[in-house]
Formats: sequence, structure tokens, C-alpha cells
Amino acid sequence: MSALDYEIDLGETERAMLDTVHRFAAEVLRPVGQELDKMQDPQDTIEAGSAMWTAMSRYKELGINTLSPGNTDFTPVQTARLNAIINEELGWGDAGLALVVATQGAGMVNWLANLSGNNELIKKYGSGDCDEIGCWAITEPDHGSDTLAMNQPHFNDPAVRANCIATKDGDEYVIRGQKSSWVSGAPIATVMALYCTIEGNHGFEGGGVAVVPLDLPGISKGKALDKLGQRAMPQGEVFFDEVRIPADYMIFNQDTYKTALHGTLTMANSWMSVTFAGVARAAFELANQYSKERIQGGKPICEHQSVKLRLFDMYRKVETASNFARKVSVINNGTEQGQLHYAIAAKTYSTRVAFDVASEALGIFGGNGLSKEYPIEKILRDARASMIEDGCNEVLSIVGASDL
Repeated sequence: MSALDYEIDLGETERAMLDTVHRFAAEVLRPVGQELDKMQDPQDTIEAGSAMWTAMSRYKELGINTLSPGNTDFTPVQTARLNAIINEELGWGDAGLALVVATQGAGMVNWLANLSGNNELIKKYGSGDCDEIGCWAITEPDHGSDTLAMNQPHFNDPAVRANCIATKDGDEYVIRGQKSSWVSGAPIATVMALYCTIEGNHGFEGGGVAVVPLDLPGISKGKALDKLGQRAMPQGEVFFDEVRIPADYMIFNQDTYKTALHGTLTMANSWMSVTFAGVARAAFELANQYSKERIQGGKPICEHQSVKLRLFDMYRKVETASNFARKVSVINNGTEQGQLHYAIAAKTYSTRVAFDVASEALGIFGGNGLSKEYPIEKILRDARASMIEDGCNEVLSIVGASDL
């Protein structure tokens, strides 16, 4: 039994959806994620014919991108809960691919387009069946988690200079500079939610959030990044050389940037928390099953007291992470009572649990856990990446503490 089984009031339709997503995670995400992880050149993962595109196509067929209160009979709370459970299942299948498949339908750009009031943007990026692939870019070569620390003293220091700056020029903005190699989905994205600094003397606080089609003149991309974990998710740098966008593509300006960033961080951390609760559950289930098959001392290792204690401690952590992450995701995405520190607490806790449980699971696998023949070493690498993803846990914790 997992924490998902405690959701006893799910209706027949919701149960059927979850069964479908679980099969997709087991039959598509997990094997494809393992295949992509083993490719030596990360550029190969995004080439035509790569299994990544098959996984994305199969995910789109599920119709999850259209799951919103306006498109279903579910209440906002029911929709938020169902989305939380779905994202946990996707994380259980593969952490990197769970984040990749959600870039379809323009990802975060879909949210920006519908907030914009711009009919052109809404028509192109705002529907649930949009064919665009989105990404959101905030980190820069010289700036990482400091770009997220909105309640810290440096945030409005004009001496802190950004690497990507937009300048107002009549009825346009001109964008110059670079976003770092850590832009998730950038190598395959067709449109970007760009978080950049608007030229002025307000530091990061004087930022803006713009919709930027990635086929505009002056935009170029680096190669997919070669990295330790979540290798199924392509990440890469993006360069802007005198890129011009209409002024009304800047959805949030200096007056509203901090509010936009607050909402983005709340949403992103809630999403990360349920995804990596799923990663933690995957690691535990693999270790629990292996413990019943591996014979040492004449009996399965699950019958040894030391292994029993370790497994139960892992189980306890997984269940608390799953329940906490789901509760926070429902509150933050389905009600008006959401709080940033809820999301940060859930993200930092779930990712820490995912790494700790994966590490314990590798120990239960013993020497086999170090072998690429078994999936647990990949899960450990994926979990470790999450602790510095969408803000490193230490900086996020400082931001969360200041938000209390």
C-alpha cells in the first residue's frame, strides 16, 4: 500500500485516469528514461528518432494538458489533487522525463499567455491542445539560486548585474545576453517564459517576465548539457543578440515582477515536491522487491532484522513525503490559501527524502546497486540533481524561513 491508496474518495473516473497514468509511467517513461540515460552524447537524446519523442507523443495522447477546472467537471481542489497524484506517478516512472513531457502545450508559457489579455498570445499558446514546447529560463551564467531569493537583501541591489537584460525601445523590448546551461527543455523548446532584468537600477527586483518565441532572429542555443543526473531531460544555454519582442509580450514588468516570481516559485516547488515523492517511492519499491529475491545467509535479506529496519524507515519517509507534498500541492493550486513557504518546505523535504531513500536502496542492493544493470544508481543520480534544481535546497530554505 502506498499513500496514494489513502485517497479513498477518488471517483471512478479519477481512478481510471490514475491507472492509465501508472501504466504509462511503467511501460513508457521508465524504460525510455533508462534508454536515454545510457546515451553517451546527450545531443543524441533529442535527435529525430529518439525514444524521447515517442514518450512525448504517448503522453500527449493521454490528454493531461487539458486537465483544468475549466475543461472538466472537477472542482479546483479535485483537479489540484488529481494533478498532484498524476505528477507523483510520472516521477515514479522517470524524474527527468516527468519534467520533459510537461513542456508540451507550451508549459509555463500557457499560463503567461492566458494572463496576458493578448488575443494573439492566447490563440497561439493558451489552449490545452497547443503544439508548442515551452521552457522557462531564469538562471544565468553568473546567477543561480540568487535570482529566486526575492526576500533577501541582495535582490534589489543595483550593483548585482544580470547576464540577460531587456531594454525598452518604443513599442518593443530588445533582449541582450545569455541564460545558463540549466534551462530545462531549452534544446527542444519552441517558446520560452523568459525571466530577465529590465534595464534600470533595481537589481533583480526590477525584472520582467516575457513570452519569447525561440525562432526569432538573434536567438541561438548551445548543445544539450552533459550531466550527472536526469539525463533524460535536455538542458542547455540560450543566447540573445539584439532580440526584439513586442512590448506587450512582456507580461510582467518591474512593478509586478516580484509577485510573478513569488507565484512561479510557489507553483514550481509544489510540482517538484510531488514529482520527487514519486521518485522516492520508486526507490523504495525497487529495494523492497529486491530484498525478497536476494539470498544471503541462506534466506532472503528481507528476513534479516537490519534490512527490515532500514526498509521500514524508508517506507515511513516515503509515505510522509507523499502525503505532505500532495497536501501542499492541493492547497497551493486548488485554493486561495496557498503559501510560498508551504511549497518550499514540501520541495526541500521531498527531494531530500528521494535522495536519502535512493541512497539506502542502493545499499540494500549492495554491489549490484552500483551496476548500471540495475536502475537504482540512476534514481540516486536523478534524486541528487533535484536538491539543486529550481533553486538549491539551502537557499530555498532561507527564502522559506523569511516567508514564515
